[in-house]
Amino acid sequence: MKLLYAVPSPYSRKVRVVAHELGVPLELVAVNAMSDDVMLGAVNPLNRVPALLLDDGKAFFDSPLISEYLDVTYGPQLFPLESGARWQALLQQALGDGIMDAAVPRRHETLRPAEQQSAERIRLYRRTIDQTLARLEQTVAELSCFHIGTISIACALTYLDFRFAGDAWRVRCPTLGSWLDEVLAKPSMQATLFE
Repeated sequence: MKLLYAVPSPYSRKVRVVAHELGVPLELVAVNAMSDDVMLGAVNPLNRVPALLLDDGKAFFDSPLISEYLDVTYGPQLFPLESGARWQALLQQALGDGIMDAAVPRRHETLRPAEQQSAERIRLYRRTIDQTLARLEQTVAELSCFHIGTISIACALTYLDFRFAGDAWRVRCPTLGSWLDEVLAKPSMQATLFE
């Protein structure tokens, strides 16, 4: 199996952490989703990373789908089966993915020439990120299991550290920051560091 990915993508990192946790060997193929990468577009018509290309030519894309496919095929381990735990994990995944969904376009907006940037869009992205961080700080005790939800949250938070260190979210959310530091010690997190 090949994983088309981008090293700085938190979505790609999430899938790489899942694969590492499940012991799934993936051939990693770095692509640039911002270019006209013919290979990525042929595998994923949405032209986004990550995209998983199976040996039989079938392709999966979108990090929640790829993660669940890997867990069903090589687990189950990271998607709890018991109803209450499952919904909690999926809710946490939505929170982590929601941070990514605001942080990644925020990053792209800030890369535009200053006169083309939308201050209102940047404000709205920051609002989403800050509200979600505040919720996670209040509910950090619920992040005790390492599963798809906490993997997504950890990948989102490390992306904030990587791209927006100046936001100093850890000052506002010290308990969440301590939680992340513990999670970062896991081999799967160490093996998938941003560059």
